[in-house]
Amino acid sequence: MTGVGTTLGHSYADGETVVRQGEEGGCMFVIQSGQVEVVQTTGGNEQHLASLGAGDFFGEMSLFEKERRSATVRSVGPSKILTVDKKTLLRRISEDPLLAFNLLKVMSHRIRDLDSRLSRHEEGSS
Repeated sequence: MTGVGTTLGHSYADGETVVRQGEEGGCMFVIQSGQVEVVQTTGGNEQHLASLGAGDFFGEMSLFEKERRSATVRSVGPSKILTVDKKTLLRRISEDPLLAFNLLKVMSHRIRDLDSRLSRHEEGSS
């Protein structure tokens, strides 16, 4: 999701939480520099879902639905992350419709990856 912001993002220290699973969300985030890990806690067990780096985004689901955050995201090392609210995203999409296509492309890839993981999990538990 390049081109969304400048270097006005917030700096996070190693291990610092950017968003916490269960929190209400109203914005998405774009990683300007550094890395984050996405984890989900179920039944007291934490599962690593993804590692994301510069140019990647997360938290976009909260712009489309009024659900709570589905995962916790923590900085791995120092990072700089830009917050993007719905109004800003919609303005940027109207300026550059290709941005919407790229956002949907990444979201589609994430769904396909999740489907693949679920399929492998079901095969392994049979």
